[in-house]
Amino acid sequence: MSVASALSSDGKVLTISVNGRFDFSAHQAFREAYENLDSTPTEIVVDMVDTTYLDSSALGMLLLLRDHAGGDSSNIVLRNCNEDIKKILAISNFEQLFKI
Repeated sequence: MSVASALSSDGKVLTISVNGRFDFSAHQAFREAYENLDSTPTEIVVDMVDTTYLDSSALGMLLLLRDHAGGDSSNIVLRNCNEDIKKILAISNFEQLFKI
């Protein structure tokens, strides 16, 4: 499991990539990916192209990210989710909270 983040050159888009299992072991690295930024991005993209697994603690981490980014006014995109992850997100009604 690894978490990487990159801020666009204009500082408007933060991309967080989660590789491998997205579970509680990613908690610290995931939080560090978006806290303590010099600028406030207008969009956050969580790229799950290499994410193989997602559990309830990962759902909680996504909710914490949403709260940090402004709650209902946040602009968060969950991108490149595989079918299993899409199914978990749909069962959890996350399509109402995030762009998937």
